[in-house]
Amino acid sequence: MGGMQVLEWAASYPARVRNAVVLATTARHSAQNIALHEVGRQAIMADPHWRGGDYYGQDEGPSAGLAVARMAAHITYMSEDGLTAKFGRSLQDRAQVSFGFDADFQVESYLRHQGIRFVERFDANSYLYITRAMDYFDLAENRGVSLAEALRPARDTRFCVVSFSSDWLYPTAESRRIVHALNACGAPVSFVEIDTPFGHDAFLLEVPELFRVAGGFMDAAARQ
Repeated sequence: MGGMQVLEWAASYPARVRNAVVLATTARHSAQNIALHEVGRQAIMADPHWRGGDYYGQDEGPSAGLAVARMAAHITYMSEDGLTAKFGRSLQDRAQVSFGFDADFQVESYLRHQGIRFVERFDANSYLYITRAMDYFDLAENRGVSLAEALRPARDTRFCVVSFSSDWLYPTAESRRIVHALNACGAPVSFVEIDTPFGHDAFLLEVPELFRVAGGFMDAAARQ
């Protein structure tokens, strides 16, 4: 969502955006992105404690549904290599599988923990509306023009576009699409793909490399 906001601000308020770092994002959601969000929304709305969204002031909200939505989403932030390196098929606090539905594997326990933590700090209805807003976002179609034309007002803005090699949620191809559109409208743009096994989560984990790229861009902006 943050990257979408950067693109929207640059296109809508170019006089106020002189430099923009566009990090691991897209100008519109793919069918796969929308499908993944829909799984999370359905998990929330299937929770009987959702009550059609009117759960405020009740003893319990749709915590179980929101936790499942977070678990599903969290998988998309990681890569297969990252999950394998971190967890593999290691068991969680046991010597053998239970052949039941407890969290036998470390990766299962990790996802359940992420779901519980998310419920403690996020609102289910907010999750529904934010994911829906992201699905509806399309920088070009919402203006009835091509992506290059949508970004043309920002042709005097300097852009730094960054992607991560193992990010399958917002893959490098989506970043390249943005770069091609910026090239087409004559906007100054630099592009870096950071090689990493950490998937979309790399924006939190590849801090030294990311700081090098973004820091160099901002240092150059300061010298303008």
